[in-house]
Amino acid sequence: MLHQIDLSRVDLNLLVLFETVMEERHVGRSASRLNLSPSAVSHGLGRLRSLLGDPLFLRTPRGVVPTDRALNLAGPVADILARVRSVVAGAEPFDPARSGRRFVIGAPDGASAVFLPPLLATLRSAPGIDIGIRQLLPRQGVTSLSAWSDVVAELEARAMDVAVIPVDDAPERFLRRTLYEEEFVIAMRARHRFSQDSSIAAYCNMEHLVVSQTGDAYGFVDVALAAHGLSRRIALTVPNFMFALAVLAETDFVSALPRRFVATHGRRFGVVAVDAPIALPRFEITAVVPKVAMMDAGIAWLIGQLEQAGLAVEPSGPAVG
Repeated sequence: MLHQIDLSRVDLNLLVLFETVMEERHVGRSASRLNLSPSAVSHGLGRLRSLLGDPLFLRTPRGVVPTDRALNLAGPVADILARVRSVVAGAEPFDPARSGRRFVIGAPDGASAVFLPPLLATLRSAPGIDIGIRQLLPRQGVTSLSAWSDVVAELEARAMDVAVIPVDDAPERFLRRTLYEEEFVIAMRARHRFSQDSSIAAYCNMEHLVVSQTGDAYGFVDVALAAHGLSRRIALTVPNFMFALAVLAETDFVSALPRRFVATHGRRFGVVAVDAPIALPRFEITAVVPKVAMMDAGIAWLIGQLEQAGLAVEPSGPAVG
């Protein structure tokens, strides 16, 4: 006979603790999120180690790192807690003014940095709601929805509640809501020589910065240039859009960045933008969520808040030279 586990000995709060430490990778930050003392978190981890027969998290000077066993458990634990939260959420009506739920939104920072300020403004009427933003970037060299296939899988695994990504299609089992339209412009530091001569020849002669999480430099701009028999030198890749603004502010690089993102944050870095000298695709920034998740009143409410935030995003207007 298989050994029967006495579930009465298993404290569900230990799974919540495991999930939090996995996300934070730091005992102190986990304690703060859980409103516990660091010693209480350490004690809970000790109970988990005893229960699961593995160290789970190893201490480092900068926090903790998960063991292979912990990494393998992360998905199943997240699924268990998502199901429990769904049951609890369905047991009592969702009231955003009184709720203490935490929602996780995945998005490229070029999008989250645009929709987050108006979203936070709409959340003032829900002071107990917490938001987690996960950084997402597409697979390099892949176009359309297939570039975000990993994101689709994570949504179905409930590793995040909503993804806000630039797609115009999704499988039938997903709901899409367009938040706003976006396009790319060419960004650079103020008084850059390219702002005075933004011809295609001048553009190709610039040193280019590309946002790429993997370091793979070839992207949609290169596809557009190649169609005209042109190419460019990509001198640097960085892993996110905010990093790109910081580098542009101190160098002579130019970079194709989302127009609304530059309009929202470029000024504080001294970064300006001009229209691209070659036609680049326009696209929709879209909230994507499994249709079944919309049965959760909290998720449905969050989608509504994101739509309101999208309406509050300022029109893109002309590029700033």
